[in-house]
Amino acid sequence: MYAIAPATQLELFWMMLFIRRFEEKICEVYGAQDMKTPVHLCIGQEAIAAGVCAHLDRADHLTTTHRGHGHCLAKGMDPYRLYAEFYGRTEGCCHGKGGSMHPADPELGISGTSAIVGGGIPTAVGAALASFLRREKRVSVVFFGDGASEEGVFHESLNFAALKKLPVVFVCENNFYATGSPLSSRQPHPEIWRHAAGYGIPGLAADGNDVLAVYASAAGAVARARAGEGPTLLEYTTYRWKGHVGPDCDCARGVRPLAELEAWQERCPVAGFLKKLLEAGLVTQAQYDARLAEMDARLDADLAKAKAAPYPEPHALHADVYHQRS
Repeated sequence: MYAIAPATQLELFWMMLFIRRFEEKICEVYGAQDMKTPVHLCIGQEAIAAGVCAHLDRADHLTTTHRGHGHCLAKGMDPYRLYAEFYGRTEGCCHGKGGSMHPADPELGISGTSAIVGGGIPTAVGAALASFLRREKRVSVVFFGDGASEEGVFHESLNFAALKKLPVVFVCENNFYATGSPLSSRQPHPEIWRHAAGYGIPGLAADGNDVLAVYASAAGAVARARAGEGPTLLEYTTYRWKGHVGPDCDCARGVRPLAELEAWQERCPVAGFLKKLLEAGLVTQAQYDARLAEMDARLDADLAKAKAAPYPEPHALHADVYHQRS
């Protein structure tokens, strides 16, 4: 049994709750149509971001997907800079040019996020190769969905990373759907972690709605990479509550069964972990209520500030588009 200190358990929970409330705030304001960017929400999947990123240092590399808000927050990105980005404001992390699908923060090791399915996987491997050649102790972590495991670049990247023993951790968030196509209709078996065996690297699967299971399994993978022992493929089963894009549920359009969603909502990673913490006496209801109110106040203020921030000036249209050598 992997022992996780009570203080760490609380940190994991507060991060999960922060990610949840960050995205629920988007749902609250999106209907006003002031936030023009398409949003791909990770509500229901928060345990994976919190559990994996808890092992990363500020200098470690992170690449993610179009559904990457939680990963960025768990790596330390300022929620205000994300909200400002979603509103297209100049104070956003990409000065209003990246929107929800392309946040980046090089100072935090967050490379430019790719909305291309599987696009972040070779980027992460390239960053890991750079760390390897420079003899740095930086780990590269890439998050991707089950759909990305069907891209050729997934297999090519695993092969190259295994061959060179690169310090990269591949993290598959298997929510069983690629847009609206279920995994069962696309693959003969649902166990993505099994692909690791073909490349001679460890492959592990865990419950992606159990943050302690995520934290424990990610600990070994990150430590292995940092020690120069090569890559690991982690698969976490989970479920997104919202539609492929936007704040609504696509069950209403017949894309997914409502009963399936309701069954997964009963296994809510945030509510389930809160119940365990309350029963263990690690947090009280009063402490939870106070922390939740504090988070909401901060996020409400960040949203209001982001909405009031200035738009980029027209002359900034071509700035930061390409690198011009002197």
